[in-house]
Amino acid sequence: MTDAATANPVHDFIRQAVTENPVVLFMKGEPDQPRCGFSGVVVQILDHLGVEYVGVDVLQSEAIREGIKSYSDWPTIPQLYVKGEFVGGADIVREMFSTGELKPFLEEQGVLAA
Repeated sequence: MTDAATANPVHDFIRQAVTENPVVLFMKGEPDQPRCGFSGVVVQILDHLGVEYVGVDVLQSEAIREGIKSYSDWPTIPQLYVKGEFVGGADIVREMFSTGELKPFLEEQGVLAA
């Protein structure tokens, strides 16, 4: 009998995205055209820091939009992943940026040049 989590194709897609790309932002819209203010804030912070990342537009798929919430057990979008680990949503990313924690964290993860 297979575990429901391993048999979920949406979770498989998400797992593959966060495994194959060092930084992934599940967001509403595209990085060059965010479709919500919270996604826009995270895009601005990542762009300001010069982080290369992949944006996944959850508005393209209801399954992904709902699947990312259950995958991370986090109720809101956007969601930032670094090296396969969930970092947080807009409030957490903004807080980490404003306190100066985000840049060193990204440098430690090897996704931002020191």
